[in-house]
Amino acid sequence: MLMNTQVCTGTEDLLLVIDMQNVYTKGQEWACCSTETAAENIHRLLCQGLWKNAVFTQYLASPNPRGQWIQYNQINKKINEDPWLNAIVPRLLPWTKRCPLLTKSVYSSFSIPQVREAACKARRVIVTGVVAECCVLSTVLSAIDEGCPVIYLKDAVSGLTPRSEKETEEIVASFSPLHTAVATTEEYLSQGLRFFQTD
Repeated sequence: MLMNTQVCTGTEDLLLVIDMQNVYTKGQEWACCSTETAAENIHRLLCQGLWKNAVFTQYLASPNPRGQWIQYNQINKKINEDPWLNAIVPRLLPWTKRCPLLTKSVYSSFSIPQVREAACKARRVIVTGVVAECCVLSTVLSAIDEGCPVIYLKDAVSGLTPRSEKETEEIVASFSPLHTAVATTEEYLSQGLRFFQTD
């Protein structure tokens, strides 16, 4: 569902906020190890003006799943049918009134045509969100295939465990310097223009 059609100017970075939903917060069945920290850093980015070129994605189960997604949705039926678990975390929810909130029913955010189009028009794609080793990594690989330079903000991404979070970061870093750059939120905000410079 497209909430706001102003996605990207074509000359700015695209901030992609992947699946920051309540089910990934502390105490929930799919809790990730640093979702709250990631939410704070994403909030900081949005407050710095990146909301003007930000897109939120949200995983919602397809009513007509195919293949293994049928079994996936059956196993996770209770979570899929809980509106609160699927909602964006409170810290970021107000921003979805100013930024597009788009839904998907697979891992990669690039399965959403509007995301793919915005990313291909952007200078670079700033990747944040959850789950590092699943939806985030799948999205990064899709972005690479589309030829989009990716800045992976490691402290604005959360994985299931610190180990898997670090392992995902290492996979993303292995595509550097041509396709990816790994940075902290502070490094991006203070030194962002240096990433992927060619001169």
